Amino acid sequence: MSNRPWTDAENDLIVADYFAMLVDDLARKTFNKAASYRQLAGRIDRSAKAIEYKHQNISAVLKALGETWLTGLAPAFNFQGALEDAVVRWLNSHPEWVLRSAATRPAAGLHETAQIWIGPPPTLSNQPPPQELEQVLQIARKFDVAGRDERNRALGRAGEERVLAHERASLRAAGCEDLARQVRWVSEEDGDGAGYDIASFSPDGRPRLIEVKTTNGWERTPFHISRNELAVSKDRRAEWLLFRLWNFSREPRAFELLPPLEAHVSLTPMSFQAGFH
Repeated sequence: MSNRPWTDAENDLIVADYFAMLVDDLARKTFNKAASYRQLAGRIDRSAKAIEYKHQNISAVLKALGETWLTGLAPAFNFQGALEDAVVRWLNSHPEWVLRSAATRPAAGLHETAQIWIGPPPTLSNQPPPQELEQVLQIARKFDVAGRDERNRALGRAGEERVLAHERASLRAAGCEDLARQVRWVSEEDGDGAGYDIASFSPDGRPRLIEVKTTNGWERTPFHISRNELAVSKDRRAEWLLFRLWNFSREPRAFELLPPLEAHVSLTPMSFQAGFH
């Protein structure tokens, strides 16, 4: 078997093979990774073991890109930049991929009994090893992962709808049917200018002004927050919260960030408004 560097053609083949299995994985269809490795090994003169490890490298690239990856193929880092480019080539040639999360969920009629698992937010104590984290952040910056999710209105809308159902279900489970009926999808009904997406309540009746940020990837995927959202988080600090929804294309999970946001995340200015003298 060959030990030479992987060519672009080989990378493109293995990435296509990976996504073919990932599509089946997300659809909960059965597939055989070992058989796929053997078939591909015969086409590119690589061992099945080398192909399996390369698939783990692809999982790592997808993790850095804020995407989901194949079940059972743990991300393996320290991969070559050529593999990043091959994954991005595939994504660019399949623009429908980023819309799949909305397509896999009904636009209406969500089961409001299905509450979202909410855990603790990421901290310094549970972050990845420094070299892995730096590679992830470098790729996220290079391909503007936060900007991609921000522009994906289908993903954002599906995430907000899911959180809306969660809030109503949580209040009903707490015996607060009257409050559940008052929960509003503000960004849908009034537009995006409020600085939050959903107006909900705690069981004791205190307002919860929820800004939803959704990604298909892991919990540390970077996200955009607008100047207005940040201002409202400060002006209405006792009521506002950021609801970070992740792993959305599989089993949605979440954590909540309370103001001040600077206590949880690094806020980096990304653009400036230019006006004429």
